[in-house]
This record gives sequence, C-alpha cells and structure tokens, in this order.
Amino acid sequence: MIGFNVQTRATLKDLLHLAWPVVLARIGIMTMGLTDVIVVGNFSGLELAYSSLALAPTSIIITTAVGLMMGVQVMTARLIGEGRRAEVGGVLRRGVTYAMQLGFASMFGLVLLGPWALQHMGLADGLAEGASPVLIVFALSMPGYLVSVAAQFFLEAMNRPRAGMWAMWIANGVNLALNLLLVPDLLGIGLDGAIASAWATFFARTSLAVFLILYILRLPEARALGIFNRPKRDLPAEREQRKIGYGAGSSYFIEVGAFAAMTFIAGRLGAIETSAWAIVLNVTAMVFMLPMGLASATAVLVGRAHGAGDGRGVLRAGLVGIGVVTALTLTVALFVWPGAPLIASAYNRDPALLAVVVPALVLTTLFFVADGIQIVSASANRAAGDVWWPTIMHFVSYTVIMMPLGWWWAHEIGVNGLVWAVIVASLVSSVLLTGRFVRVARRLPMSG
Repeated sequence: MIGFNVQTRATLKDLLHLAWPVVLARIGIMTMGLTDVIVVGNFSGLELAYSSLALAPTSIIITTAVGLMMGVQVMTARLIGEGRRAEVGGVLRRGVTYAMQLGFASMFGLVLLGPWALQHMGLADGLAEGASPVLIVFALSMPGYLVSVAAQFFLEAMNRPRAGMWAMWIANGVNLALNLLLVPDLLGIGLDGAIASAWATFFARTSLAVFLILYILRLPEARALGIFNRPKRDLPAEREQRKIGYGAGSSYFIEVGAFAAMTFIAGRLGAIETSAWAIVLNVTAMVFMLPMGLASATAVLVGRAHGAGDGRGVLRAGLVGIGVVTALTLTVALFVWPGAPLIASAYNRDPALLAVVVPALVLTTLFFVADGIQIVSASANRAAGDVWWPTIMHFVSYTVIMMPLGWWWAHEIGVNGLVWAVIVASLVSSVLLTGRFVRVARRLPMSG
C-alpha cells in the first residue's frame, strides 16, 4: 500500500518540478496553431479554410508520429534509473535518426498524396486548389518538427524540461512575428494568407529543432552522456524503443481517428451543430494539454523507477501522477462549468450557436477528470513496460464504444449526445487503464 509518507511527498515534489514546464511546453504547441488561426482568420475567411483543410491531414500524422517518438523519453528515463547515463546518448541518436526517417517519409507522402486526396474529397470549388500548396509547405516542416519532439522528450527524461519549454515559446514568438509580417505580405514578396502562414510555421518548427539540438550538443556533460559517440548496436534496446513508440503512436492514431469520425457525425447534423462541436473540441484540446504534460512527467518518473528495479517506486510514481491529474482536472472543470457561457461567447456570439455550445461545454466538464486519468495511466503503463494493453483498451473505449454511441446519441439528442459518448468512453478507458497499471506495477519487485 502506498501512503502519503516521506517517499510519496518526495515523488510529488519531483513530479510537480518536472511537470509545470512540460505542461507549458505542451500548451505552446496549441498556441502555435491558435496563432495561425487568429492571424489568418482576421486576414481572410477563405484563406482560413485553406489553412484548416491543409492542416487536417498533417495533424493526424503529427499526432501519431509524436506517439512513435515516446520511446526516446521512456528509454532515456530507464537508463538513468539503471545508472547507465553514459548510454543515453545512444537513445537520442537513435531517436533523431528515427525522427528523420518518419519526418521525410511523412513529408514525401503528404507532398505526393495530399493534393490528390484533397482533389477527391468532394470539396467546394476552389478549396482543394487553394489548400494544396499550403499542405505542401506544412509537409516540408515535418522532419524538423519530429526532430524537435525527440530532443524535447530526451531533455524531459534528463530532468531538463525548462529548456524545451523556453524553446517552444521562443518558437511561438518567431511564429507570431512571421505571421504578422508575412500573412498580409508586408514585405511585398508576393505571398500572403494561408501559404504565408504555413511558411511561418515551417521556420518556427525548424528553428525549434535547431535550438534544441544545439542546446543538447552544448551541454557540459554531453560527452559523458555519450552524445558524440556512435552507439554500439543493441538490438533489444532498439526494438524496445520502437515498440514503446508503436504502442503510443497506435493509441494516438486511434483517438485522433475516433474524434475525426465524431466530427463527421456532427457534420451530418447541421452547420450549427458542426460549429458547436468544433468549439467544444477546441476547448477540450486546450484543457487536454494539462494532463498531457503530467502524463509525460509521470512517464519519466515511472521509467526511472522501472530502470532501478523498484516496483514500489513505479506504483508510487504512477499513483501520484493519477492523483495530481485528478485534482488539476477537477479544478479546471469547476472553473469551466460556470464559465461556459463566457467561454462560448469568446468564439461566437450567435444566439442559436450559443444555445447549443453552452450546455455541451458544461457537459464536457464531466469527462475532464476521466480523460486526464486515462492519458496519465496509459503513459505510466508504457513506462512500466506494458506497451500494447493500453492500445487495446483505447481501441475498445474510443472505437468500439464511443463511435457507435456517438452516432446513436447524436441523432437522438444532438451535440450533447456526442459529448455523452465521450464521457462514457473516457470513464471506461480510465478505469481499465488504472486497473491495468496497478496490476502491472504490483507484479514488479517491491523494493524501496
């Protein structure tokens, strides 16, 4: 049994110290996209449509690829827990190589297939033609962005999360400045609107990758960490690093795909329902960055304990992470619930739209806690060596349960039906994943 003793308090302190810069870094990811929407949207509604259509396929690939890179974080944390700091450079080098492979494969795939797919989606006249060049520019930023993800995960596992946080917000500053300069074509270079914003994103993502890699190379202990040494082939470690990524990437793809399907369901209900669901998703995505950051911090602490062979430490770190995310998301829910009318009106003041959005936003607060618990539990499971069961549980919760319920209830009670489907799926996922984590942790040697 894990009580609130000295060790638990120390774990809580470590988690909070690691989590807050990670949370701010994750919020920075959302802020970069929000900046593009605001600047381009104020320039032209049509250009915003181009940008949104171009970003949709790249977002699915990015989310999946970020999951595929999670092995960098977990394996680095495990090696530190095992006292093998001199080998973490090998994890980073493998991660960066993997990021480049995924990045260039994604880039070429999007460039070759993206415009063709847009042309065959039945879009209104001119939308595919306008979105295609924007999608190509977004695709060019994929290698740099994934390298930055690998570098961020490495620094977080090394207990240096502030570097990634500052780099992300500096990149946000670059993105904002370039958006304000390029979108209205103040330089007179002949590019404006969505494609100019896409180039701003390209330069921001590339600068983020360059900054993080240079920071790591200039670490005083870089040579001691083996960063400049070509690692010896370690097939079991390579397989484990990729396996962790396969599990996380599959889960992320399942969730993104399921919520994309829910958006399609909303689209069948009508324009107001579609807009209302888009607002609900945007708000919940911002809130979700908090548990995402806590999930990464929890994975680092669980990974270190697992590497040290401390099953009690694994259980303690996971349960502390679950406890913190429960308290945090409950606090957020208590603010969003009464603030739903104000939040909704910040997006749009149409009375007909607000009549749908406000009750839906109130309902979303019912799954904030469960959603936070499930992402932290999933990360803790993978850091503890349980890779595929979280993916299976996500598939059951979000594909087998949420999507059919969403279809049924949406046609019965509208957007609120979609939200209720998410509530049920999140509750199922959180219970399954938390129970699974406790079972996995208790199987490990209980030392400490």
